[in-house]
Amino acid sequence: MPAPNAALTSALDEETARSELYGLLALLYYAPPATELIAQLRAAATEAPAAGAFLEEPWRALVGVAREMTDQAIQSEYNALFGGMGKPEVYLYGSHFLSGFLNEKPLARLRTELAQLGLARDEGMSETEDHVAYLCEVMRYLIAGDDVTVANLTRQREFFANHMQPWVMMMCDDLQKHPKARFYAALAELTRAFMGVEAQGFDMLA
Repeated sequence: MPAPNAALTSALDEETARSELYGLLALLYYAPPATELIAQLRAAATEAPAAGAFLEEPWRALVGVAREMTDQAIQSEYNALFGGMGKPEVYLYGSHFLSGFLNEKPLARLRTELAQLGLARDEGMSETEDHVAYLCEVMRYLIAGDDVTVANLTRQREFFANHMQPWVMMMCDDLQKHPKARFYAALAELTRAFMGVEAQGFDMLA
């Protein structure tokens, strides 16, 4: 049995890994990844980025794809899937999956909960709050934030169950079956595995 300090260190390491992985997902889904970020991904160790070997294989696959593709190919894939004028090839917004339309009731409910958490959208952000990158960033804050009245497991579980769990797997499905997706298909598989680990962990708290 580990000493108390060792157990505490392990728990802290797991929380750090969770927050960092949410942060990485936020960056990769928000915009075409910068050259520096792609370079860091290529250089990453291919062990699991968070506790649990369940994430190791999808992490290794993502790093492998990043090493095989050029920066321009990855950035162009982002624009082909999510950018352009009008309807994107793949949606990254919760309202689309939950209601069939953008800027609908799911977004209004999300904004109400964010206000209760004391969070507000940065005016410089071009996307609405139900974008998967924004939600990942909120989860990162709820894990790593200093205010324990907000940044705690109860809030994490509630936010995840209300605003991510109902639809993120559907987004992953759309990405993985899209013919233009290679890097983002691998990212979707990592996202799927991570969401599964998160859901299982929160279920254990119930």
